[in-house]
Amino acid sequence: MPNCPKCDKPVYFAERKTSLGKDWHGPCLRCEKCNKTLEPGRHSEHDGKPYCNQPCYAALYGPGGFGRGGAESYIYK
Repeated sequence: MPNCPKCDKPVYFAERKTSLGKDWHGPCLRCEKCNKTLEPGRHSEHDGKPYCNQPCYAALYGPGGFGRGGAESYIYK
């Protein structure tokens, strides 16, 4: 029986959510930045960690610069 990558407890068949090639508990599959609960296949990953597509992944790892990805994407110096 596989262990959840977030809490490291066993994941039983009835409660598993498979995403990023691993089995997760439903409540453990959350965005690393905003902590929003995610659905398998409807999110992005970076370094093996899940992120919601909008706005977290786009703001952190999307293209930077003015007018791309919303207000968080412009970097002020």
